[in-house]
Amino acid sequence: MEHAASRQHVVDMCRTMLERGYLKATEGNVSVRIPGRRLYAVTPSNYDYAKMRIDDVCIVDFDGKQIADESLVMAPSVEAGMHANVYRVRPDVNAIVHTHQPYASALAFLRREIPALTDEQVRFLGKRVAIVDYAPAGTGFLAKNVEKKVAGGDNAFIIANHGVVALGTDPDRAVFNMALLEKVSIAYLLSLLTEAGKVYTVPDWVREIAFTKLRKDEKRIGAQITESVPPVRVAAVEELPSADDAAARVVGQEAPRPETRLVEVPGSESAQLGYAISDYPDVDDTMRRLRALLAQPLRGLRHDALLDVLGYFETRCTASRDISERAKARIPGGVQHNLAFNYPFPLAITKAHGAHLTDRDGNTYIDFLQAGGPTILGSNYAPVNERVAEVVGESGPVTGLFHEYELKLAEIIYRYMPHVEMYRSLGSGTEAVMAAVRAARAFTGNKMVMKVGGAYHGWSDTMVYGLRVPGTFRMNAKGIPFGATSHTREVFPHDLGALKRKLVENRARGGTAAVIVEPLGPESGTRPAPYDYNARVRELCDEFGALLVFDEVVTGFRVGMGGAAGYFGVTPDLTVFGKAVAGGYPMAGGVGGRSDIMAVFGSGIDGKSGAHVQVGGTLSANPLSCAAGYFAIEEMARTNAPVVAGRAGDRLARGLQRLIDRHGLPYVVYNQGSIVHLESSGVMLLDMHNPLKLLKEKDSRKELMEQIGAAYAAHGIITLAGSRLYTSMADTDAVIDDALSRFDEVFSLVEGV
Repeated sequence: MEHAASRQHVVDMCRTMLERGYLKATEGNVSVRIPGRRLYAVTPSNYDYAKMRIDDVCIVDFDGKQIADESLVMAPSVEAGMHANVYRVRPDVNAIVHTHQPYASALAFLRREIPALTDEQVRFLGKRVAIVDYAPAGTGFLAKNVEKKVAGGDNAFIIANHGVVALGTDPDRAVFNMALLEKVSIAYLLSLLTEAGKVYTVPDWVREIAFTKLRKDEKRIGAQITESVPPVRVAAVEELPSADDAAARVVGQEAPRPETRLVEVPGSESAQLGYAISDYPDVDDTMRRLRALLAQPLRGLRHDALLDVLGYFETRCTASRDISERAKARIPGGVQHNLAFNYPFPLAITKAHGAHLTDRDGNTYIDFLQAGGPTILGSNYAPVNERVAEVVGESGPVTGLFHEYELKLAEIIYRYMPHVEMYRSLGSGTEAVMAAVRAARAFTGNKMVMKVGGAYHGWSDTMVYGLRVPGTFRMNAKGIPFGATSHTREVFPHDLGALKRKLVENRARGGTAAVIVEPLGPESGTRPAPYDYNARVRELCDEFGALLVFDEVVTGFRVGMGGAAGYFGVTPDLTVFGKAVAGGYPMAGGVGGRSDIMAVFGSGIDGKSGAHVQVGGTLSANPLSCAAGYFAIEEMARTNAPVVAGRAGDRLARGLQRLIDRHGLPYVVYNQGSIVHLESSGVMLLDMHNPLKLLKEKDSRKELMEQIGAAYAAHGIITLAGSRLYTSMADTDAVIDDALSRFDEVFSLVEGV
């Protein structure tokens, strides 16, 4: 079918208008300009829009003539000529909404156009909402009268024969303008009907309908005000936190500043180095802001701005586009790693150094992805590379036999994390979680494993459960037998009561072997955990005989040399590592913890020494990865990289908050040290507490997140999915300030700014 996308836009607009009460049955019409053609898609005449299919949408040219095709079954709206005239004289208009509304009847009856009442009205609708002189519906007279009014540049007007028309740069803007027109029209009508000393005669039925609609609008606005939160103010003169100062203190060997929070872990040098998190987020306030973001309409890029963003990829990233197209023939989906699935296509990187990346086309980006978090020192850190090269030059990357750096890596982890008494290297964080679950079941003799819904603990069969969206159980478990997840259960984030209830229930199902958590909260703190959450979980694990497993794949060393366990002062039984434990080199993963639990891995091939847990991997604990991990950890301690990166995160988050405040955006930003969260759509906050909202909004919110991420990239910033940013020691104040200026440019492209 030709022009299917434009036809679908018309159908979607009709559904939205019906849901919001702006369109009734056959009263009104909607159209969308077809890009690059002198054509538009428009609703058919005398049709029930609730039942509309894309096959029913008509294609009409700018002369008002219908274009016949195989799907033609309906005639276009009788107002098609009016739409054609608008598109001819207004190339900036890409969507039109025309409906019949009682408030329009009242204002047309009174012959009172709407003056400039609010800044919002002037910005989106124009300086006034004029009244178009009466002409029979569907005639050339009406089309000409409308053409005269819209030529002035305003985006809304009232037709004397009881209609209202709203124009937009895209379908969403047209619907928004219709909603805004309704609001200002009713407010103006109310003021006229209650104006002191004057009496306006309006039919009773019009008055009653208008007032009823106003009362509903007042309730809706009142609910938004009740659920809203005050903006976080950041004065223009406020001095931002400085990563440069933190780095200078390391060089000068000065003691940490008083505001640096130190948690004393007996025997640990990490406590003296401090932690990346200088001020833990106010979780209650942060969650209120995130819920308020979810309650609001989406605020995405203007249509023209999105076209410019896509234009950047089409014209400036041709080499990346070409190689990504080639990859689809030999690689499923064309991409190997989930982090590389970027909209509109993956960028192919050829160079990484410090805080920057360069793609195949020579474009340079500020790197806030940092390979998903492991490169705390910055990408391609030369001092580590040089020492790793020496080791590899002597032994090669792998021997299959024992190498001294296996021991050195275990020893240096224990030095900074004394609760990791023994350490077993594996190939990845996913493998480490698998090993931790097996060890917990073998050690405790229990079966059940508890996790927090929405958390990602790798892609092993046991853990693909309640993935990313809390309460979804096996929604992402295609290809995994039910038996593999039959002993896995999830609880909603932060809900300690539910966790305790399920631990009680598990007693009758074989007992709980382990509770595994991301200590900052699911998805690296996307739903930040309350500060005392881990300590409370520790208490529950002790009460029910379960092991506490910390997934520190991201937080290990990034939160500080003592990890999240050191920061919170909570000792887990087992800790899962990945990413940073090899300094960004491959084969990055492992599990460590209490020596009596870790002993289940040490029984050898025959399993004669007690409980035997089968783990393996030819490349696990290879010299390349172990040496890289050892040297990286050594360098992180020498430079105090986690603290420096944390101050860079503080500077970035505070600067972003200033921009959000200045532009009046509903976006939410907060950080846990060098992990910065920037939520524009809130898609990661949807869950099964409200399944209808999840099903209805997940696609549109995900699309917005992707588009915002693309806009960041088009302005030289690489993020994780457009909503998470990892800072590193390489992020100097100058780098962060450069990034903030680029974010400022992107925020200025958002609708309504």
